[in-house]
Amino acid sequence: MELFKLGSKIFKYDTFNDFVHEFKIESTDLIITNQFIYDPIIKESDAKCNVIFQERYGNGEPSDEMMNGILNEAKKYDFKRIIAIGGGTVIDIAKILVLKDIVDVKDAFERKVPLLKGKTLIAVPTTCGTGTEVTNISIAEIKSKKTKMGLAVPELFPDAAVLIPEFLKNLPYKFYMYSSIDALIHATESYLSPKANTYTKLYAVKAIETILDIYINMKKFGEEYRFERLEDILVASNCAGIAFSNTGVGAVHALSYPIGGNYHVPHGLSNYLFFTEIFKLYVKKNPSGTIKELNRILSGILDCDTFDVYDKLEMLLGKLLQKERLSSYGMKEREVEEFAKSVIANQQRLLANNYVPLSDKEIENIYRILL
Repeated sequence: MELFKLGSKIFKYDTFNDFVHEFKIESTDLIITNQFIYDPIIKESDAKCNVIFQERYGNGEPSDEMMNGILNEAKKYDFKRIIAIGGGTVIDIAKILVLKDIVDVKDAFERKVPLLKGKTLIAVPTTCGTGTEVTNISIAEIKSKKTKMGLAVPELFPDAAVLIPEFLKNLPYKFYMYSSIDALIHATESYLSPKANTYTKLYAVKAIETILDIYINMKKFGEEYRFERLEDILVASNCAGIAFSNTGVGAVHALSYPIGGNYHVPHGLSNYLFFTEIFKLYVKKNPSGTIKELNRILSGILDCDTFDVYDKLEMLLGKLLQKERLSSYGMKEREVEEFAKSVIANQQRLLANNYVPLSDKEIENIYRILL
């Protein structure tokens, strides 16, 4: 029985140019990134290769249409390595581009074609939450299905994950919060997964401790405090990614996908909407299992009783990032059953990782509580 796998080599550099020289970036490489990342750092660097800007094919999180547009442009270039420099959107797109002979990416997500790796992938995260630089998972909105789908196969592991704190200096506050809360959820869902073990819990706990320590100090000293801990948050996100690449994530992600897919709510924010409510339900259904361990860890960090941890956590997160009711993002009462059915039909890959099983009625009830 395999317990733990790290599919990517991990590197860290202080600056992008240090990475360029060490990895010998040259004309046979292809960079996929965003213009707002390229202009302040990459443009004046020593990296001289072809570049594709993701936003020219659509804004927001990845969709099959966006991926197909970039796939077709990438076919114009002769390259050996793809260097994905960006958040989850850019890296998830690049993962699909390393596959051989893909014509329509929807076929890959639906596993209708052979999935064979044909290119080297180097992933450089510029946010602090996705963890996708060390996972074998790519997520995309499939427009025809009106939901997100995930593809998880070994061929999608980046060959190298490169951490460069310099890129976080230009990350706006709200995107810092969206992504870092996502990392916190990765770590907590991983800890509770039936696939969790001693090794994955080590990475999950390290991520939880680091992220919450940063949040507590941000609450005390202000949002600018985050700049003192850029390397720490990047490493914490990476640790969370390592944890959930082995265990998967669960219901928080599963229930958030219809919200993100239909109303284009940023991924980290849509997860945040469901986070504590689902964990409270887990406690109600099985308070003496693994969640008892997690609650003890959280109570020590948050300095509260174990039965108060999710209220205390909600208060801390609320001080740093406001969230609204689901209805304020566009969800309607008549969509409750539809979204619950979509989760059951399309997200079994995630629901299999739940701490305890959730029925369709319990999923509907969570939507109604948060509506």
